[in-house]
Amino acid sequence: SCTMTTTSQPVKVPGVWGPYYSAMVPGAWLNEGGQSAAGAAIDHLMTFHPAAAEARGQAEAVGQTLPEWLAAQAVETCSSPGEAAYLAGSITVVPEFLGNRAPHANPHTGAVIAGLDMTADIDSLVSLYIAGICGLGYGLRQIIEAQANCGAPVKTIVISGGAGRSDLIRQLLADATGLEVAAPETEEPVLLGAAMLGAVAGKGFPDLATAMGEMASISHRYEPCSAELRDWHDRKYRLFGKFQAVALEAAEQT
Repeated sequence: SCTMTTTSQPVKVPGVWGPYYSAMVPGAWLNEGGQSAAGAAIDHLMTFHPAAAEARGQAEAVGQTLPEWLAAQAVETCSSPGEAAYLAGSITVVPEFLGNRAPHANPHTGAVIAGLDMTADIDSLVSLYIAGICGLGYGLRQIIEAQANCGAPVKTIVISGGAGRSDLIRQLLADATGLEVAAPETEEPVLLGAAMLGAVAGKGFPDLATAMGEMASISHRYEPCSAELRDWHDRKYRLFGKFQAVALEAAEQT
């Protein structure tokens, strides 16, 4: 995954690339962070569970990928997408199979999966999946907090990409980070960006800022959770940081 943050003034954030002037939006500074694996990390996480093959067969039978099917199973058992986080239970996942890109910039640290028991059914696979998604959210929260501490705060996360089309993932990311997540009207924001560049080059708009304002729109906004669920995520976030610190320490011993 990649985080692209624009600011009016240059902001140096340790562990985050940049700032780069006019790299994405003319006249603005860009800071770029992210996680070395996101969707691939969740796919890899699922391979460790003994029920993965059975669940994958059921997913293929209805024309879905395994993560799509697991997300649907989670939503069916909860009264709201946000409450699906509770399905993670005691499981905490630091999904850094390819190291930490930001904000620690350590390619040698590894993933952590904590809180497993001997349950091997599909319900426990759903729990592991949800814990993995929350882990991605906590990693994103670390990047956002690191930027805010250096003077580049974020108010809204605009999400794109395949996994970003899921209402469940959008809500879990909003709750894990404590920030609003906004979903663009288009399913392909990157292609829309290319169309904006073409529109400016073809003199359809005088500049990119005008094209952005005219051609882009938000379809849905996902507000972060209420106090009770927020406290739950805060506790999980602290655990995430502790397990991540252990992984960083272990990497230093190799």
